[in-house]
Amino acid sequence: MPMYQVKPVSEAHIQIELPTCMYKVPNIHAHRGDSCASEHALQNGEVDPAVKALGARQDEIMRKLYELKATVDGLAKTVTTPDADLDLTVSSSLSSQSFSSATSQSITDLNTVLGKDLGALRDIVINANPARPPLSLLVLHSLLCQRYRVLSTVHVHSSVPSVPPQLLSCLGPRHAESYARHTFQLGFTLIWKDPKLQMKFSIQNMCPIEGEANVARFLFKLLTPYPSDPVLATLVDSWVDMAFFQLAEGSAKEHSAVLRSLNSALGRSPWLAGSEFSLADIACYCCMLQSSSSSAAPANVQRWVKSCDNLGHFSPVKLLMQ
Repeated sequence: MPMYQVKPVSEAHIQIELPTCMYKVPNIHAHRGDSCASEHALQNGEVDPAVKALGARQDEIMRKLYELKATVDGLAKTVTTPDADLDLTVSSSLSSQSFSSATSQSITDLNTVLGKDLGALRDIVINANPARPPLSLLVLHSLLCQRYRVLSTVHVHSSVPSVPPQLLSCLGPRHAESYARHTFQLGFTLIWKDPKLQMKFSIQNMCPIEGEANVARFLFKLLTPYPSDPVLATLVDSWVDMAFFQLAEGSAKEHSAVLRSLNSALGRSPWLAGSEFSLADIACYCCMLQSSSSSAAPANVQRWVKSCDNLGHFSPVKLLMQ
């Protein structure tokens, strides 16, 4: 059966004038007489040297990109902090006191505890509730300033309507060289923001640490390692938990029970964990100060409170509570 025929809409061979500014690409489908050798080479599993060179060049570029990314991630800490949701910068400070005169030793200690970092500054960012200032963290900040060169900054989040003036200067006066972040070893940023206390150290490698007790443990390890004796380490942890969960948040009955335990322990040794001042003393002292329990404390506890006052570590929080 014959079909309808349609006339062609264009000629079979059309000459199209191409622009001269375009790159010309040879027709890969065309059969060339001199291409037999390369075709046979590809059929035998060999790779064109040009393609091999291109792959090696791409691998080298990717390697350099990964190295550059790692360097930028480290140097980014010298420019910004892990928590960029800030609104008002209040103060920066650097303590002139020092536990150790060797700066290189301090850097080595930080690398041992925190691991090596390409950035010059290790940022510690803490979100805290201004209605309940974390007194123990302020004491630990003061001790960190005595050992490391610390860039300390206070910020206020827009969700907080107002903050008392003493909280805006709780980390000390602004340092003249606060713009030169690379000259410091630690960055300590306190943000009056959230009812739930939270610390961010490395947003890429660590989960946020929540709770004043856990943050205090982290900061204290930057000063001195935890006791190697597991019994002594457990004793310190038990006092820390007792301070924050019973002294700070417990009932009057729980306060009395903790004071009796403190009095009994301090009758056997000058400090709560034996002969050395530890995180247990910092936690219990700050929680007693915040709960106003020291005025009704037994004799051994009163003597221990005076010993803590003589150290001078708690001067910033005592001024804050006045």
